[in-house]
Amino acid sequence: MSVIKLTDLDLKDKRVFIRADLNVPIKDGKVTSDARITASMATIKYCLDRDAKVMVTSHLGRPEEGVWSEENSLKPVADNIAERLGKPVRLIRDWANGGFEIAQGELVVLENCRINKGEKKNDDATAQNYAKLCDIFVMDAFGTAHRAEASTYGIAKYAPIACAGILLTEELDALTKALHNPARPMVAIVGGSKVSTKLTVLESLSEKVDQLVVGGGIANTFLKAAGKNIGKSLCEDDLVSTAKILMDKMKHRDAMIPIAIDVVVGKKFDANEPAVVKDADAVSDDDMIFDIGPKSAQELADIIMKAGTVVWNGPVGVFEFDQFGEGTYTIAKAIADTKAFTLAGGGDTIAAIQKYDIYDKVSYISTAGGAFLEFLEGKKLPAVEILELRGR
Repeated sequence: MSVIKLTDLDLKDKRVFIRADLNVPIKDGKVTSDARITASMATIKYCLDRDAKVMVTSHLGRPEEGVWSEENSLKPVADNIAERLGKPVRLIRDWANGGFEIAQGELVVLENCRINKGEKKNDDATAQNYAKLCDIFVMDAFGTAHRAEASTYGIAKYAPIACAGILLTEELDALTKALHNPARPMVAIVGGSKVSTKLTVLESLSEKVDQLVVGGGIANTFLKAAGKNIGKSLCEDDLVSTAKILMDKMKHRDAMIPIAIDVVVGKKFDANEPAVVKDADAVSDDDMIFDIGPKSAQELADIIMKAGTVVWNGPVGVFEFDQFGEGTYTIAKAIADTKAFTLAGGGDTIAAIQKYDIYDKVSYISTAGGAFLEFLEGKKLPAVEILELRGR
């Protein structure tokens, strides 16, 4: 990718504006999962270590434009970063029009950018105001790279220099390696509740991968397409024919979508519901499928162990309930043990990675959800495209 990299620039005494993805869960004023902050620290520290005047902003939650509220404030994030740096970090509330000073080697957090008028619509005047605040704009929020907003796209258009941060560069390198020049066989695992939300991803991957593993509610639609009874399981009946087409398309080029041979069922969606293992042909009309069975999980683990590249997005069962988490655990363990290049992304996937403690065993973990999926689809990401334009 022909983008300017942060690491190529002289930052001393420069005003550096970082757009990070610090959209983390917060409860009672405390950050409850700080993976995204951890991922963003490399760029922040790099700039501080080189005596830049550093400002960082992010969106958080879904605030109403123009309205500040405590629940959407980045204060807990600023506190978390201050703790990591071992020094106070100022939070600047009304920053879009400037009016604040930053010392050399200082970091300030600029309040939730989505509160600013014109942010989401990528308003030109808003973007130009942002650009006036800095000498260098650093795009480091891969998680929002699929959206053209004032703090991701507009500012990159107008800032004196626009470059890719350390995290964004790593994300793009890892995704490019996995998708454009993958070691074979290439396996993609796509889980989730609905085919419709991931249909374009499934269609795109079905042309690239050697095996496409579907999990969660998505798998039920494919099970039904394969002629199995799925009882009362979550399923999108209007997409059964699409599932059939995808299965035939892959078969036609000697690739496959493995279908579960056994499943784990319950009668209702409940944390205390007993788990019952059944053959895929033996599901009752009042059963609900909540996981793949042990034989299917072992089959998938074997596929993963023989793979050259594995892309993982989404669990294969209701892993939040331990009794329906064995399938996802088996896949997570195989991903941890395989010699393949493994790339994982999306919120539920990261939650599973943390639950089964394989964080250090995955080659690359993307902190993004939507942008990760759109990259898998082969779509151009606006905030990356503008960096490429500015890099010429």
